[in-house]
Amino acid sequence: MAGKMARDKAKRKSVHQARPSARKAPAKAKKAPAKARKAPAKTKKAPAKAKKAPAKVKKAPAKAKKAPAKASLRLPKPKGPLKVIRKIADMKKFIREARSRGRRIALVPTMGFLHDGHVSLIHEARRQASLVVVSVFVNPMQFGPQEDLDRYPRDFSGDRRKIASAGASVLFCPDVAEMYPEGFQTAVEVTDVSRDLCGASRPGHFRGVTTVVAKLCLLVQPDVALFGEKDYQQLIIIRRMVRDLGLDIQVVGMPTVREEDGLAMSSRNTYLSPSQRQQALALSRGLRKARKLCESGERDAAELAAVVVDILREQRDLEIEYVAVCHPETLERVQEVEREAVLLVACRVGETRLIDNIRLTTRKK
Repeated sequence: MAGKMARDKAKRKSVHQARPSARKAPAKAKKAPAKARKAPAKTKKAPAKAKKAPAKVKKAPAKAKKAPAKASLRLPKPKGPLKVIRKIADMKKFIREARSRGRRIALVPTMGFLHDGHVSLIHEARRQASLVVVSVFVNPMQFGPQEDLDRYPRDFSGDRRKIASAGASVLFCPDVAEMYPEGFQTAVEVTDVSRDLCGASRPGHFRGVTTVVAKLCLLVQPDVALFGEKDYQQLIIIRRMVRDLGLDIQVVGMPTVREEDGLAMSSRNTYLSPSQRQQALALSRGLRKARKLCESGERDAAELAAVVVDILREQRDLEIEYVAVCHPETLERVQEVEREAVLLVACRVGETRLIDNIRLTTRKK
């Protein structure tokens, strides 16, 4: 009996000790499903990434919408044929009528033999005004005694076609007797800013420029007048004249337009032989090298000018007139480029006088 009781007690003890281990096994089995639940959580993230792809696809249509914006910048077709006016009295009458209708007027003064640089001025004038007047007048007052007035290139029929195609409203083309009648003795001169650079090598040149531009402004009464930055000193002088005389005219300078090889467009480029034209490329090449040097940290004006001089001196038929680093508004020569300056160059390639310039800045673009 005692033996039986001992055996029963041993069985109960073995069963009791086995229960905890039996219960633990299912507990571990439950942990496996817990890990299995994490896997679906990861699979949910994949669709989240997939949603980002459509977001990028939506950006493409946004860029496509910009195309119509560019199309809206296209200039409207010119209204009617180009009007050609040769007499001052007719020009005054036309302007009075235009003013009475509230027209905004732009003036583009030129000496003719137009190139793409002139055309860019006309296009910008059309953006800024509803009526564009282009003058073509080879101004004898701005040529010196030994300069190229007689052989300055002229192509009136070609100019007329280009002006009409660019969309100008009026071509004003007076002759010399109309602009400077017998007994004419008045001049407009801006003094300090015209003394150096081209003013030093071409005495009286800028007095002729400011006189004719002032007269054109009085006749046309423009709201805006446009000039190319290639003739940088001329642009600064005209701005000074407009301020000093209190003329209610906005003077707009437009970037220099260049040939594919870098040569600044100029009516006088036609004088160059093929060999001389290749040598003339030294101007833009030297200016670009100086600008790159300035952007890399060089501030000394003499060092920047020397870079241009070295390149120009490599050319056989090129004679340097000046290379100068100047303040962009006063045109005073500077010793150091502090924030911004303009580097100007003038030289002769054979018998042809060429000018060019480039902006220098201490800030990399």
